[in-house]
Amino acid sequence: MRTTWRFLATLGITAVMAGSFLPAHAGKVTDRTRQKRAAEAERAELQQKLDSLKREITRTESAKSDAADALAHSEAAISQANRALRDLADEQSGIETKITQLSQEQERLAKSIEAQKKQLATLLREHYVAGNEDRIKLLLSGDNPNRINRDLQYMGYVSQAQAKLIATLRANMAAIENNKSATQEAKDELDEVAQEQREQKAQLEQEKARRAALLSQLSNKLAAQRKQAGHIERDEQRLGGLVDRLSKLIEEQRKTEAALLEKRRQEQLAHAAARNSAAAASKMSSVKAKARNPDAIDDDEPPPKLLGRNELTPDAGVQDRVFGRAFGALRGQLRLPVKGDLLAKYGSKRGDGPSWKGLFIRTAEGADVKAVAGGRVVFADWLRGFGNLIIIDHGSEYLTIYGNNQAVLKHAGDLVKTGDIIASAGNSGGNEQSGLYFEMRHQGRAFDPLEWISR
Repeated sequence: MRTTWRFLATLGITAVMAGSFLPAHAGKVTDRTRQKRAAEAERAELQQKLDSLKREITRTESAKSDAADALAHSEAAISQANRALRDLADEQSGIETKITQLSQEQERLAKSIEAQKKQLATLLREHYVAGNEDRIKLLLSGDNPNRINRDLQYMGYVSQAQAKLIATLRANMAAIENNKSATQEAKDELDEVAQEQREQKAQLEQEKARRAALLSQLSNKLAAQRKQAGHIERDEQRLGGLVDRLSKLIEEQRKTEAALLEKRRQEQLAHAAARNSAAAASKMSSVKAKARNPDAIDDDEPPPKLLGRNELTPDAGVQDRVFGRAFGALRGQLRLPVKGDLLAKYGSKRGDGPSWKGLFIRTAEGADVKAVAGGRVVFADWLRGFGNLIIIDHGSEYLTIYGNNQAVLKHAGDLVKTGDIIASAGNSGGNEQSGLYFEMRHQGRAFDPLEWISR
């Protein structure tokens, strides 16, 4: 008897397993690769616009040979490699967390399947021990009809329990296969990240050595150019031209987004009006039907409320919805973007050159540079005179500018929150000291950041 029910149990469990296992698909492209390609395509489109702005700014300049330009490629490559390493580290952490969660889920499913196998074996054994009575034998037994009815109900309950258990077991075994597939894909993605990290680290070391060699060759020329008032003025004009063109680009984008939002609002209003009309027609039909049949029950739903302007919140504006609190309300509450010594203040003289239009904060190379408020990155690239530069749009025509970075860690188009690390401080652009150049502008004009800083 034991041999028989064990055989039946094994046969039942084997049948469940045979219907559950799925074939593995080798050589497929990971989700990470697909998402990365889509993001790169989107960034490339935005970068083309920014490159066009840079070319337009430099096209009319009379200075053809700037010592800092020799460092441009190397400093931009260092920035890109550092940013890629930061992105890869974040991605690696997320994938490792996902693998841990999948492993825990795998363990839970394995325990559940083992328990369900034992439960199914017990049901099959009990069914066998009970004599394998079926409904036909019960009906023909001539026993008490009440007992027959009761036994038939019990058999129905047992059959339902068996069917439910088998269905659950199959679902769990399919889930465990999906879990294995997801875990393998996550491990493949982790291997991709590790390979990219090795490549980026090698590129970073190579570019750092190249920049060090160039700095050694150009040190005297850089020092001489830094002292020229005309050189400094051209740098400021270049930044001013970039800000003006970025402001126009931001305004064009704002108008496009506002137009799309208004179009969507009109579509929603039209849809709501159509629903109201349909509901009113239905209500009228119901009233007429009730007039013909006074005893009819009116169970119509009330017509949906017409979506108003406030419900769609277009008045909040695209900028406010993206950046949250209005930037103008943050005056006196901002923190400096980096810790260090304040060597230059807004309005102070630069020797024989023009006055400073921002702050220069001396700090260690590689120090974290943080966004002073939430916004959208509108520029993250190398610019002559300012090295690796990042500009954030905070809405309402407010911009913050962070220059001379070793690396910018965000891409143009990224949204950032207050306190997010956006760059690492350095001395790119031919600056002689490691630190951060920080400017704030409204409607294209620079103003004193210290009036907005809480120190």
